[in-house]
Amino acid sequence: MNIVVCMKQVPDTETKVRIGADGKTIDPTDVNYVINPYDEFAIEEALRIKEKLGEGEVTILSLGPERATTAIRSALAMGADKGVLLKTDDTYLDSHAVATGLANALKEMKYDLIFLGKQAIDDDSAQIGPRLSVLLDIPCITVVTKLELEDGKIIAEREVEGGTQVIEASLPAIVTAQKGLNEPRYASLKGIMMAKKKPIEEKSPVMEEAKISVLKMEYPPERKGGKIVGSGKEAVPELVKLLHEEAKVI
Repeated sequence: MNIVVCMKQVPDTETKVRIGADGKTIDPTDVNYVINPYDEFAIEEALRIKEKLGEGEVTILSLGPERATTAIRSALAMGADKGVLLKTDDTYLDSHAVATGLANALKEMKYDLIFLGKQAIDDDSAQIGPRLSVLLDIPCITVVTKLELEDGKIIAEREVEGGTQVIEASLPAIVTAQKGLNEPRYASLKGIMMAKKKPIEEKSPVMEEAKISVLKMEYPPERKGGKIVGSGKEAVPELVKLLHEEAKVI
């Protein structure tokens, strides 16, 4: 079983984001970059499948700058076998460019399953999995919370409005992982030491030009201070009036 996990390195959720001097990108100064949290579920599920089968290989595929190797090393420390970095210095790539770059690399690789997180927390596009499905002409099941492997096919569960949807797909296939699929492991000291010896291959991505460009980034408006209208039931009429006339929510 050959499994490829497409992983993205993103700013830590605790990072205080500042807009760069160009007004279109974030200022990378003092930004801590980590594995995209949803991709951690994808990595963990790939490792669990390999361990359950007792054979196979898990490859981490990432498209990004040189610093992305640190995230790949973290995934190797969790237990992945090798990494591939599609190195690019472009500061912004839309989903079309990224998907074509990953797809062209995947066409040269052996895979039975491709895992991704359901979305990256920096752009929240949630498009890469479905786009890869079209480019590679294989099925894709998104936002998966439970997965079983059975006789050359996968049976996946995903939460939908008011219930659970069960989907079956033949291999090879793409799965995008949702929170709840598993609990990602921490890298052990042994895993960290072994990761230093595992190979990371660097390649130049072959991708199409982006179709979307960022024109401007702005900070959200500052919140206005709150207003205390009183206490007890006597404050209710004034509160209702303000909600209707000022806040315009009722």
